[in-house]
Amino acid sequence: MSVPSNPSLHPSSNTHARTLTINPADHSVLEVYKLMTGLIVPRPVALVSTVDSDGVPNVAPFSFFCGVGSNPPTVLFCPSLRAIGNRPDDRKDTLRNVEQTGEFVINIVSDTIAAAANATSAEVGPEVDEFQLAGLTAIPSEVVRPPRVAESPAQMECKLLQVVITNHAPGGGVIVLGQIVRFHVNADLEQNFRIDPAKLDAVGRMAGNTWVHTRERFELERPK
Repeated sequence: MSVPSNPSLHPSSNTHARTLTINPADHSVLEVYKLMTGLIVPRPVALVSTVDSDGVPNVAPFSFFCGVGSNPPTVLFCPSLRAIGNRPDDRKDTLRNVEQTGEFVINIVSDTIAAAANATSAEVGPEVDEFQLAGLTAIPSEVVRPPRVAESPAQMECKLLQVVITNHAPGGGVIVLGQIVRFHVNADLEQNFRIDPAKLDAVGRMAGNTWVHTRERFELERPK
């Protein structure tokens, strides 16, 4: 392996493997994004459904998503800011809707709806109903206004707790924190509050256009 000519890439003296030390400040947002999405893997996918103030539904996938705590049950997802282009502002429709209504639903993405979830990521106007675009079925939620995705094996109705913006430039991170107020789980997935991973058949994201199944698993007992 030849030494890179870019002075911001520094080969490490690690005796076990040749590595590069990269200062993100020396690189473009896209280059840093590629590194992050290639290293932070596999990422679970939140298919987030929202409505705007007029009740127009929206659904879109986000792979920067995780649980935060269970008391209260809290989740986060991250709809990063983008270049404005032909949009009214730099916020994604999902973020704008959450800010307007304070509500959203996270729908778990199984293998059977992976292609449909991917279809909802199309860059379309806020007037477009992505449920129809992707062939997904909207069903009423119990507490919040945004609908749930009927084809999803599990859904979490959420109330907005906080929006944190790390940077207002394109690519800036937005952390949407929400409290789960209702769980909906297909009955055959759950036993004594434990979810059967094989029946859930969740998928995740790797880098680029690569997705991953969660069917190959192994167990490790935590030390006592």
